[in-house]
Amino acid sequence: MKKALYLLIFGGLFIVHFGFAQTVVPFKEGLAVGPCHQYGREAIYTDQLTYQLIRKTFQTPAEGKVFLTDAQGKEQKWQRITSDTSQRFRHNALTNGYLYLTYTSPKETVALLHVAGHAGLYFNGAPRGGDANRYGYMYSPVKLKKGLNEVLVRVGMGGRFQGVSAEWIFSEKNIQLSTPDITLPNVVLTENNGQLLGGIVLFNLTEKPLTNLKIRAVIQGKEMISEVPVVSAMNSRKVGFRMDASAVQQKGDVVCELTLLQNGKTVDQSTIKLQAVAANEHYSNTFISGIDGSVQYFGVAPQKGGQTDTAALFLSVHGAGVEAIGQARAYKPKDWGTLVAPTNRRPRGFNWEDWGRIDALEVLEVAQKKFKPHPQKIYLTGHSMGGHGSWYLGATYPGKWAGVAPCAGYPTLMGYGSADGKIPENSTNPMEKMLLRASNPSNVMALASNYKASGIYVLHGDADRTVSVEYARTMRKVLGAFHNDFSYYEYPNGSHWYGDHSVDWPALFDFFKWHRSKNAEEKDIIDFTTANPAISANYLWAGIEQQETPLNYSRIQAKRNVNDKSVIITTDNVRTVMIMPGAFAKGQAFKATVDETVVCAACILDEKPLYFTKKEKWEAVEKPALAQRGSHRNGTFKAAFNHRMVFVYGTTGTKEENEWAYNKARYDAETWYYRGNGAVDVISDREFTPTAYADRGVVLFGNATTNGAWSALLSQSPIQIQRGSIKIGEEQIVGDDLAAYFTYPRPDSPVASVAVVAGSGLAGMLATESNQYFTGGSGFPDYFIFGADMLKEGTKGVKQAGFFDTNWQITKVDAVKAQ
Repeated sequence: MKKALYLLIFGGLFIVHFGFAQTVVPFKEGLAVGPCHQYGREAIYTDQLTYQLIRKTFQTPAEGKVFLTDAQGKEQKWQRITSDTSQRFRHNALTNGYLYLTYTSPKETVALLHVAGHAGLYFNGAPRGGDANRYGYMYSPVKLKKGLNEVLVRVGMGGRFQGVSAEWIFSEKNIQLSTPDITLPNVVLTENNGQLLGGIVLFNLTEKPLTNLKIRAVIQGKEMISEVPVVSAMNSRKVGFRMDASAVQQKGDVVCELTLLQNGKTVDQSTIKLQAVAANEHYSNTFISGIDGSVQYFGVAPQKGGQTDTAALFLSVHGAGVEAIGQARAYKPKDWGTLVAPTNRRPRGFNWEDWGRIDALEVLEVAQKKFKPHPQKIYLTGHSMGGHGSWYLGATYPGKWAGVAPCAGYPTLMGYGSADGKIPENSTNPMEKMLLRASNPSNVMALASNYKASGIYVLHGDADRTVSVEYARTMRKVLGAFHNDFSYYEYPNGSHWYGDHSVDWPALFDFFKWHRSKNAEEKDIIDFTTANPAISANYLWAGIEQQETPLNYSRIQAKRNVNDKSVIITTDNVRTVMIMPGAFAKGQAFKATVDETVVCAACILDEKPLYFTKKEKWEAVEKPALAQRGSHRNGTFKAAFNHRMVFVYGTTGTKEENEWAYNKARYDAETWYYRGNGAVDVISDREFTPTAYADRGVVLFGNATTNGAWSALLSQSPIQIQRGSIKIGEEQIVGDDLAAYFTYPRPDSPVASVAVVAGSGLAGMLATESNQYFTGGSGFPDYFIFGADMLKEGTKGVKQAGFFDTNWQITKVDAVKAQ
């Protein structure tokens, strides 16, 4: 590997690295103003600067210039600030404020804009991704124009203390491999290492999509070549590649030479190192996620002495900022099971909700196939944010876990203060209540009866200042009202982390050891609650296929009598109930009663569930049509960002509308990469065909006028958006500043959906740019229609929001309009 050479040049740092030169130019002066925006874990947000950009009233900042006069009559003025010795900007105004930076380029050129400590930014008016957690690996390829270039950096709550750093990186290469954010497995000796998976970031600093790319990986003479997906113009993407490490025989560093090829020619090269470890050591393993096809990893604490046929599996979910392999290493190997630690897609990720929840389930499935544990010895635990993840996953998936052990955890995001946005939890505003309803799956307090399915062990330090012990005491009181199998321990003088025994607590694992989950034959009484059947639909032999009111809580209580061969079920907010295989032996006749109505005098189960739907009365039915709402697809806008989603931007609008569509798609792709270690195809409507992207989630940017894919995907949607208006059922709203997020099933897929990010005109389109839908636990209903004024006035600017009915149509019952 070539050493890096550092020289000061033109006020920047000149670097020769891996054989090519880079010049780093930090920003040292800027202007700050704030507070002027407020974002939370919800659909409502306000941003006075973005609002001015949309309304074209934003004036070029200057020191002492008034930006706005706030509600108290106080003038907010731009203030000059300089970076400190650590090259960070810190100022009181940066708390929920903006930092204005400029750069005068002597020529038109390309560069990487590297900013850290921010929630997002505008570069010459185009939105680019943020690095709120200061990971340091958010690099945005940009094209500088000759002359003045402007950067408006949005900074969150931590701007005053953590600060913001910003710099340009000018390179002689326009196509680059980048290693700081690489995803790699360990080489585990004695295992088959011929098909290892890695993920690496690729920069495209050209104005055309990169195609015909391959990565060649060579380890000790073993070569593998992987196809690389298209990387859109002026963008980055994390791409997967394969490695053959079967020749590795010793522990230690394993050198892998990577070569990026385009049309068979070398474009860039990089040398990376893997670590080879013994089979009895902690290690990382990689897999391909079904969410987006990206490479993800999980940490493993292998079973002491090797795997056994009746071994347990422990799923441990980490705290905020903790790497999965670090989580695994906090545990000493157990002689009776293997521990695996998923990533939540990032060290902070999604609070184990949304795609973090799916990541945990994906790792659980991969681990079950790999380690083959006893099916009744699956256990769940976690610390801090992972303590929340344990409460959340434990309540959401009853029957999956023999034991659940939250450590230093808070039960809900809202209760912990993580929903610090515009909507109070006790709001009586109909629109705000509708938006809060979209977050109901996060509220484990309403799902608490599901904990009866598992033994619960609560561990918390009594001197914890990060997550107060009062959260544990609250849950002790909740469990004490109905649960007959839980243990509780407060560690004396225990802070938030008091050593590895904060998680690797012997009594906790002793508790696990004498617990087994029930199978369907052993459980005669079922009590199950869900807020969304597409997230969680059943507990053992009874379930909820469809709700009467979407995203309100649905509950079934079922009692089986094996002697008289009967099942009695009572329901609340259930349209279609299921009796699952396992309720009775295959071919065994039994009587089923739902809400005092005999629905089947001699039911027979085979390999498929039986379904009963409430019409004028309860009656037996075939499985509801896949075109309806159900456990396979039950809406909410965010759920469409799944099934290997593809971003489709419109090209049939005006030049400005088309630029917005691509810029917004790229911004969402950057945000998804940052928050979820993700990767997504970004293509134009001209490139999209339903058959080429079959059964994949589609995120469509634009409206029926500006996006050519609209007619193929959304011709039957009850929401229609074109230039100048939005039609919602029979109602039409006119204007060019209307914005919309909504979802609708793909008409050609039984599972995938379309998510729409649209506006009725350029002003409305711009209003969609500052979103929070990738924030874990944030609630978005099926459709959310708002005006640009929402960015100034909050809830008052929302026009309409709600949920579709069972057949994906607008219903007055589940729609709220502006007051």
